[in-house]
Amino acid sequence: MNGGMSDRRVIALEDGWGNMEDGIMKLRRILDQEDAESFTSEEYMNLYTTIYNMCTQKAPYDFSEELYKRYEAAFNQYINSKVLPALVEKKGEYMLRSLMSRWDNHKIMVRWLSRFFNYLDRYYVQRHHYATLNQVGVGCFRRLVYEEIKPSMKTAVLALIDKEREGEKSDRGLIKSITSIFVEMGLGTMDAYQNDFENDLLTHTSSFYARKATQWIAEDSCPAYLIKAEECLYSERERVQQYLHQSTESKLISKVEQQLLEQYETELLEKENSGCAALLVDDKKEDLARMFRLFSSVPKGLAPIAQIFKTHVQKEGMSLVNSAEQAAAAMKGNKEKPTTSTSIEQVFTRSAIDLYDKYSGYVNDCFGSNALFNRALKEAFEYFCNKGIGEISTAQLLADFADKLLRKGGSEKLSDEKMEETLDKVVKLLAYISDKDMFGEFASKRLSRRLLQDTSASQDYERSILSKLKTSCGAQFTSKMEGMVNDVQSARDTQDVFERWVDEDAANRKTCIDFNVTILTHGFWPSWKPIQVELCDEFAQCVETFQTFYDAKMSQRKLTWVHQLGAVVLNVKYEAKTIEMHMQTPQCSVLLLFRNEKELSMQKVIEKTKMPADAVKRALYSLSCAKYKILNKSPEGKTVNPEDVFSFNEKFTDRSRRIKIALPPPDERKATIENVVQDRRHAIDAAIVRVMKTRKALAYNELVVEVVNQLQQSFLPEAKMIKMRVDDLINKEYIMRDEENSQVFKYIA
Repeated sequence: MNGGMSDRRVIALEDGWGNMEDGIMKLRRILDQEDAESFTSEEYMNLYTTIYNMCTQKAPYDFSEELYKRYEAAFNQYINSKVLPALVEKKGEYMLRSLMSRWDNHKIMVRWLSRFFNYLDRYYVQRHHYATLNQVGVGCFRRLVYEEIKPSMKTAVLALIDKEREGEKSDRGLIKSITSIFVEMGLGTMDAYQNDFENDLLTHTSSFYARKATQWIAEDSCPAYLIKAEECLYSERERVQQYLHQSTESKLISKVEQQLLEQYETELLEKENSGCAALLVDDKKEDLARMFRLFSSVPKGLAPIAQIFKTHVQKEGMSLVNSAEQAAAAMKGNKEKPTTSTSIEQVFTRSAIDLYDKYSGYVNDCFGSNALFNRALKEAFEYFCNKGIGEISTAQLLADFADKLLRKGGSEKLSDEKMEETLDKVVKLLAYISDKDMFGEFASKRLSRRLLQDTSASQDYERSILSKLKTSCGAQFTSKMEGMVNDVQSARDTQDVFERWVDEDAANRKTCIDFNVTILTHGFWPSWKPIQVELCDEFAQCVETFQTFYDAKMSQRKLTWVHQLGAVVLNVKYEAKTIEMHMQTPQCSVLLLFRNEKELSMQKVIEKTKMPADAVKRALYSLSCAKYKILNKSPEGKTVNPEDVFSFNEKFTDRSRRIKIALPPPDERKATIENVVQDRRHAIDAAIVRVMKTRKALAYNELVVEVVNQLQQSFLPEAKMIKMRVDDLINKEYIMRDEENSQVFKYIA
């Protein structure tokens, strides 16, 4: 046992290699299917032991180096004698199939020989940092076979891919095997795959789809072309999944998109009768969604589509504006008073909401809520929503529409859910209007009327729209309107306290008629100029009683009575029946004069009521010339003149026992606009002073930009108005021009 190693017989190189050659030849016969029997375990152990013994003999009989060389030579001899001749004589698909088989056999041969020579791999190769036996085996195939036939490999594979692209069947398993060879020939890198195959594949793909695009763009409509393009992109992605390397996908798809989409985008989008504009007109949502999907991957591919979308929505919006202007002109020409159901604001705003629903649906469903299309929709709506209808601004139309929604007996009978949706859309439309302060002023006046006349459909609706406006426009925008709603609630509480106070001393405090008082906080409500009214004794008693109560409770506050906002329920007894009449205080004050007077001229009414002539004229008109002829007028007619004489119509009757005598409201539009313009002057002044106080010195153009940025949430100030306010502030010595540069302004502390 002690001398076992030294007693082992030395194996000569040629003797040992002769034994190995027999094993190698048997392996070759197995691979060439000339020998069906595989190696037995005894044969395997004999071959392994031979290599082991030849590598572990003492010098000079350690044949490791020579065996390493002969290992490579065995591959070279087999490839040159068997493999290469068999491949060179074949072409195309046949050559590829043979190559696939030969490569599979070669890997088997490498695996078996690596086992036989395993001891060499474990010690000699590692000690000398040589290539592993596996690397040597693959390297032989790469050098002798791959380098020789790679041009024909690439050509044959590209031909098979072209065949498949043209709709014919091809052996995907074969293509996958060949592309895998390109990868394996990189010996751990993608260099061989990319340089010897992928680059040519991409060039070939570009040429293929360039030819297809030229043909399709001439023959097909835009939707048909895009369907083909989408199918091609799907096929190419599937191709990558089936037999190409994953790293190829992005490059390959980019080439297809470049040839099919990027090169022809303008021509496709502008195709007559089938381009993007035509698809929008025809509501082809599926085709538009496909267009978005395809061009979203193209660099800057969505911008032209978004521009066409914006132009289309602008055109649709301007069509609404023009239709509304024509309707307004027709009403003005015919001197028609618009009815509730056909009023301009109703038709225009409802149409604008429908338009918003439609195209916001397009943005969400077809264009994936993409920011470009959201911005296009916003800019399109801003374009036509700020045009106005004739002399009426869109802000006023929207305020009037909201007023009709929120008023009792409004023109639209909506469920709670639908009402909330519509209010949401009103607020969304407001976001597109630059004159938000104008909307706020009109909405505030409409709200005050609903609250004071008790015509609001629901307090919940009122609070709901205020909440939505607050979220959209800020707390300052709704603070006064919220104060108005709270005032009405507080007034109910005050009325309860007042009634308990009256009951405490009913004998002295009880009035001859029932009445309610609504106390309004001056800063919240629109500014009304109180009109003087000589009240009848009953009304005067009510005023005096409440004044006594309020002075005792709130000694630090002063009440100003705004009689023109008051409402009266008056029971008038006729021979046939008693009619309950609902009217405002000025109307009632005029009508009650006829309890003691048989006839009165307009001038006499003015003298007795001490009301302004305009207010008297409106009251007399509502009582004698409107729907209900409570008073007789002489001479008859539809206008009220100072010399007209009025008398009580004792024969008046109506089918209803309760009637509402509307008092024509004064035209507040002009005054409201003037108020807004005045408020804007103050807002611009304040913004200029704030900016200049912070910056100390600023060029005019920069000042304009800063002021616009501060105020654009409320309104968009015109440069002309800003210049006027700057000049005014210079005169008031808030700011001054720089002595050296007149375009620079300085703040005066």
